[in-house]
Amino acid sequence: MKRLFDIIASILILMVFLPFGIIIALFIVLGSKGGVFYRQERIGKNGVPFRLFKYRTMRPDADKLGKLTVGMKDPRITRVGYFLRKYKLDEFPQFINVLIGQMSIVGPRPEVKEYVDLYTDEQRIILSVKPGITDYASIEYFKENEILGEAEDPRKAYLDEVMPDKIELNKKYIASPGIAHDIKIMWLTFKKIIS
Repeated sequence: MKRLFDIIASILILMVFLPFGIIIALFIVLGSKGGVFYRQERIGKNGVPFRLFKYRTMRPDADKLGKLTVGMKDPRITRVGYFLRKYKLDEFPQFINVLIGQMSIVGPRPEVKEYVDLYTDEQRIILSVKPGITDYASIEYFKENEILGEAEDPRKAYLDEVMPDKIELNKKYIASPGIAHDIKIMWLTFKKIIS
């Protein structure tokens, strides 16, 4: 049932978003060198890696300087990228990942292997479900980049504080899965973006 909901909802969202998506793609291409999409390896259900789609918001090869984005003033972010990140528009291509079956609309945000390798056995429970575009952690840490931007050591702050807290929030979702729960989280996400 959840898979069917994901497919139908993703198709509807992508159809509505398509005209805006084309405009965004043009702005990305005209605004800086590089392609429209950025694909990064993330870890999915049962620890299986996959390529996550996003609109490109950084200059080419920016991830070689670090995987964490620190604040909205990160010099690697393009001018168009600032806007896309502020309103989470860079995440929309992930509905393609949902259609492929690599992700769900709601579920724990997929992490990079470097950080998944640091999970404890207990924390790895979040790999028992498909990763999602949004979850409680996405809502709670809506301005994560700004939080890390204010930290003295962003990587340490992420590993010691942010990541463990996000995993606990993900456990809350895993403990009570269901379509109604998914719709609630989608609505809370929409309200957060609008506000």
